[in-house]
Amino acid sequence: MFATKSSVVPESETLRRKNEELEKELKKSIEREEKMREELNKTSERLRVAEEAEERLCCQLGEFEAEAVDQARTYRIRIHTLMDQLSLAQKLLQSASVILPNSQ
Repeated sequence: MFATKSSVVPESETLRRKNEELEKELKKSIEREEKMREELNKTSERLRVAEEAEERLCCQLGEFEAEAVDQARTYRIRIHTLMDQLSLAQKLLQSASVILPNSQ
């Protein structure tokens, strides 16, 4: 029933080894946690950079859209101006052709 000195030593040795194993596992766990933390920080930084790039792209896209609308309006005005000039030229040609045969 009583533990003898010889049975206590192996038990303490077993506990010491178990403790060493647990310490090694704890150290590995801490190292993995640190690596994961570093990876999370890197990923967070990449995400921040990507979000900033997205904001810049959206801003540029908005500027391009505004410029495209402005150009479309300018082209539309130019087309209407050219159509008016063409219409006036056609009227002048028609009136000139009507006048020419009468004067001959």
